[in-house]
Amino acid sequence: MKKEILPLTLGGLSIGTTEFVIMGILPNIAEYFDISISSAGQFISLYALGVVVGAPLIIFVSGRLAPKKILLLLMLMFTVFNGLSILSPSVELLSVSRFLSGLPHGAFFGVGSIVARRLAEEGKEAKNISLMFLGLTIANVVMVPLGTYFGQAFSWQLTMGLVTSIGFLTLISIYYWLPDLPIKNKINIREEISFFKTKEAWLITLMTALGTGGCFAWLSYIAPTMTEVAGFQESSVTYIMILVGVGMVVGNLLGGILADKISPVKSCILLFLLIAINLVLFSFLAHIPSVALLLCFLNGASFLALASPVQLLMMRTAGKSEMIGSGVTQASFNTGNSLGAYLGGLVLFFGFGYRYPALMGSVLALVGFLLAFIIYRVGDVESSRSTKKNKLA
Repeated sequence: MKKEILPLTLGGLSIGTTEFVIMGILPNIAEYFDISISSAGQFISLYALGVVVGAPLIIFVSGRLAPKKILLLLMLMFTVFNGLSILSPSVELLSVSRFLSGLPHGAFFGVGSIVARRLAEEGKEAKNISLMFLGLTIANVVMVPLGTYFGQAFSWQLTMGLVTSIGFLTLISIYYWLPDLPIKNKINIREEISFFKTKEAWLITLMTALGTGGCFAWLSYIAPTMTEVAGFQESSVTYIMILVGVGMVVGNLLGGILADKISPVKSCILLFLLIAINLVLFSFLAHIPSVALLLCFLNGASFLALASPVQLLMMRTAGKSEMIGSGVTQASFNTGNSLGAYLGGLVLFFGFGYRYPALMGSVLALVGFLLAFIIYRVGDVESSRSTKKNKLA
């Protein structure tokens, strides 16, 4: 990995750790503040809300700054707001700090994707973007289990201190190692927004939110499914999540290579179909422990393999509006997070067993597949029209 890309990878590690480690230390936070675990769940939801609000908003506000300055600002916000969590004496202040911590998330990945693309050799843009998301996948394999252990063995404040330290290291690495890239497209807000008058923008946004919601419907309820259906002990869930994380690492790198080889939109078609098939198999075969473990790995791999193709597809389609388009894509991923968790929980609310959130997820992934295919067909039609015009000219 080139030194210039390492700050983006560290940023992915920072953000991935704070987003997912909260789930492992939620009981400890609930006990500290003497609230129920369901009430403590607001700390997860408020972070996701911060991501959805912050991604397009921050990019709008900072769009006229050079990429390096934007990333420095975002990681400074990340470090300060996560540090605020350590000092939070009340539920209210921790809630505010979690919301604020989510604000830089989507904007960082959005701007970082543009930087990674501009630093890449021709034909290797998606691979470079996948190296940024590599940090997020490593967070799930290493930092989340480590942070969970610190939170359970010592205190949740120590875990948040670990997150803040990684943020500070990322800030330093951006300052010293990230090149000063010029502002590529100086366009005003009206021109940025004009991209969302196109059908492609909304198709990609819907594809991302609905399609990835399928993965989150499965992932949100993986722990009770693996214990109640597959028969694993609760103590095994940590190792199962590490297996999922390893799958994410592998899939993320393969997704970047795939997008460079066969195009981003074709990659999305293939991967959403694969996810839908995997989730159907998981729903019906989760009672077989060995098969359930294999499918956990494959689901994690196919899920994160989407990250680079979806991001690159939006950037290429958005053209001069690539910065706001990238931010909206990240907001869509987190919309999928909330939507998938909600619909998976709705299935359980109506009395279906733990197998069925995955089945609901397969339906959402199939919707993502259909939308990706429509995007592909729309692109073919636009290309044909352009070719005919050129011939007439």
